[in-house]
Amino acid sequence: MDLTTSFLAAFLIGLSGGAHCFGMCGGIVGALTLGAPATPDHPLLGRLPFLLAYNLGRLLSYVFAGMLAGGVGAWATHLLAVHQAQLGLRLVAGLFMILLGLYLAGWWSGLARVEQAGGRLWRRIEPLGRRLLPVRTPARALGIGLVWGWLPCGLVYSVLVWAMGAGGALNGGLLMLCFGLGTLPALLAMGAFAATLADFMRRPWMRQVAGALIIGFGMYQIGLAMRTILQGV
Repeated sequence: MDLTTSFLAAFLIGLSGGAHCFGMCGGIVGALTLGAPATPDHPLLGRLPFLLAYNLGRLLSYVFAGMLAGGVGAWATHLLAVHQAQLGLRLVAGLFMILLGLYLAGWWSGLARVEQAGGRLWRRIEPLGRRLLPVRTPARALGIGLVWGWLPCGLVYSVLVWAMGAGGALNGGLLMLCFGLGTLPALLAMGAFAATLADFMRRPWMRQVAGALIIGFGMYQIGLAMRTILQGV
């Protein structure tokens, strides 16, 4: 899978993961949005700078994490045969996407254990966000977003595994940026229309369609890697 296709696929995974984002972050978005200052005449417009700041911070954290993952992956390829390492990372990324799809669709919950493991890091980072409450300025909202980006999430972790095989820190950061941009429509809409979207986004078929799409991406990724392996035999 070339880089352009990978970036597009990462965006689509973020977009199709909107149902998971609502379940994972809907309460956070609602609480932050309702707690932000708003003008009585135009409550949505008054809160828009805060919504944008929250999400900008979240995306910056994703990019930083992607650069770390991409850098680690590039370093690992120097310890092994580059071609073999890239194929191995591609296979692992495809497997994680399949597991993620099963998790999102509600067909298998094993990935929740990965989120629980990430909770150890979150317990150290989360108090930093509390110091910024109550949110009264977009600058504080940006800070909250930077912290929020490290919330334990199987969806994010799966794409981070993929970023390890992106070919370096820059590509890893760009992959996570594309993924983050894909999640943006759902999270912005949640902040603006949380009550209206709640029932729709929680419908089982929404999660199942999103899960099936991501399973398809994972199988495609594994298929490409297997074809390359068989051609080299």
